[in-house]
Amino acid sequence: MKVNSHNKFIFYCSLSVVLSMFVCECQPALGRTVLRNICRVKGQEENVLRGLGLVVGLNGTGEANDPATMRAIARSLEIMGSPVSQRGLPGAENFTELRKIKNAALVWVTARVPATGARRGDKLNCTVSAINGKSLEGGHLVFSALQGPNTQDSRVYALAEGRVELDSPEHPLVGRIHGGCQMEEDVITPFVDENGFITLVLEKNHADFQIASEIAAMIHQTHFTQDEEGERVQAINASNIVVQIPNEYRNEPVQFVSTLLELLIYQPEPEARVVINERTGSIVISGDVQIGDVVISHGNLVVEATEETSPFVDVSQEEDGESAKLKSLVDALNSLKVPNEDAIEIIKNIERNGKLHGRLIIE
Repeated sequence: MKVNSHNKFIFYCSLSVVLSMFVCECQPALGRTVLRNICRVKGQEENVLRGLGLVVGLNGTGEANDPATMRAIARSLEIMGSPVSQRGLPGAENFTELRKIKNAALVWVTARVPATGARRGDKLNCTVSAINGKSLEGGHLVFSALQGPNTQDSRVYALAEGRVELDSPEHPLVGRIHGGCQMEEDVITPFVDENGFITLVLEKNHADFQIASEIAAMIHQTHFTQDEEGERVQAINASNIVVQIPNEYRNEPVQFVSTLLELLIYQPEPEARVVINERTGSIVISGDVQIGDVVISHGNLVVEATEETSPFVDVSQEEDGESAKLKSLVDALNSLKVPNEDAIEIIKNIERNGKLHGRLIIE
């Protein structure tokens, strides 16, 4: 790989230093980790509870001059024993009085039930987001009934109330209530199906047919014998592995899952990836991302990556003659103090030309 400017000025460097930085191992590295670090058990997922609420106590930063907020205020007064007539349009006399209220705001309230579930009486943190008004600073959520993720389920799973604390002054319409959501119904997350199977779900960055197959083989070797009948362990796709609970653990599924998730897994890198965060300018590259023969002109730079030998800084040819490593290109650009945004644009151009041998992820 050669990097030079349009005016043909060549950047000479110490070949011994540069090449030593870029020589990579030819054999793919095997990562070692326990199974629980790369997968989860199906059924053990977070659930989101949500509902509408009313925040009061605002210092003139609320907004009651809309039908939805006025109905919420009227409903709250009715629950507390002071009903307000809602006959006719919101412009009726009683609603006109409610329009004067400036210390209340209609809000959207959400709470996350952890993957392990929650029982009645448990208290969770909740997030409060204003639908109208200017700020929730100093406000108090008086009431919110939270329902589950299934919109067809009308049950109230939790009630929320409490003092709203803003996330930051720059975002005055979003706040949190620590421990402000109290569970009124149990949320249980079962992980064993009716046939005694559990499903392991590989995390998206580890989902791979080879990895799933190797995990299934290791589980079978560890917990089952070769002559056992039936499909006790099966990788059904790149991210899901179904496992039948062995007879000796039939009454102790928790112990079996605990033992299973501690299995030591040796896995190759699932795929070559380049993850770019354009907001922060960060570039994260897996060790085996390669680039094909390409010449890119960008600004006052000409970037050339080939397998040809060169008397200049040329790191494109590995010991086994494989293509250049993307890391070599990025390191070379960094050594020339090329701005990150320019390096990111060069990588994107390489990918557009089909010369990036790896997956590009833009965040």
